[in-house]
Amino acid sequence: MRPPRRPDRSDSRPWANRGPRRGPDRPQRDFPRDHDGPVTLYGFHSVVEALSNPKRRIIRLMATENALARLAEAGVATRVEPEIVRPGAIDRLLTPDAVHQGLYLEAEALKIPTLKTIPQDGLVLVLDQITDPHNVGAIVRTAAAFAVDAIVTTARHSPEATGVLAKSASGGLEHVPLVLVQNLARALETLAERGFRRVGLDSEGPETLDATPLGDGGVALVLGAEGKGLRQLTRQTCDALARLDMPGAIKSLNVSNAAAIALHSVRREKPFNAERAG
Repeated sequence: MRPPRRPDRSDSRPWANRGPRRGPDRPQRDFPRDHDGPVTLYGFHSVVEALSNPKRRIIRLMATENALARLAEAGVATRVEPEIVRPGAIDRLLTPDAVHQGLYLEAEALKIPTLKTIPQDGLVLVLDQITDPHNVGAIVRTAAAFAVDAIVTTARHSPEATGVLAKSASGGLEHVPLVLVQNLARALETLAERGFRRVGLDSEGPETLDATPLGDGGVALVLGAEGKGLRQLTRQTCDALARLDMPGAIKSLNVSNAAAIALHSVRREKPFNAERAG
């Protein structure tokens, strides 16, 4: 007797109705977005940077009277008619621990580059399953300070570029795009094809980052999650593994602090190209 035929659940599969599945020979596809739908921004620095960014389309602005006065004092145009509210009206839209400083903004997502449009002499951060939005936000803020061209991370294991992440980034998302990819190893291979040297941060790296050659092209600095570090496939896809030079008793740092030290080290050998930025 034949076993009963299993029902067709193709509509419930996460990849159903998205066209043919990508086989091993299909090229890496980028996700040219940083978030689906409008993004939510709150806090003084995040909102000011968004309002000051002509590429950011503003949808809605809620503000307390005191916050509007701060914007006016800073010479920041609201660009849309603000909704003047009491702090509690914004509180109700956010989590209890959110520090909004009287400002709440909804805006359209920014258009972001793909792996193939990042400048070939650029500096890129690659995040290997770093999921804490506070950490990623702090990394974005540091990346903006060191003129990083893009942050590459997977669409599946990364926080959305909104809310807590945006607040932690303090406006950094207006300057450093998050490039979302499906497969990090393939993304690293694409960067290598474009001349990027891929350097993974690893506490067991054979050389310090300062002593690691960075090459003549772009640099992709790869960071792993705290505790787990870089995944094995990510390690194998890097051109070199390097450690931070820490002579003190503690040999590990919060990933956002490690990113800041590493970027400072790389920028000493790869100074920012002001002519390209201008």
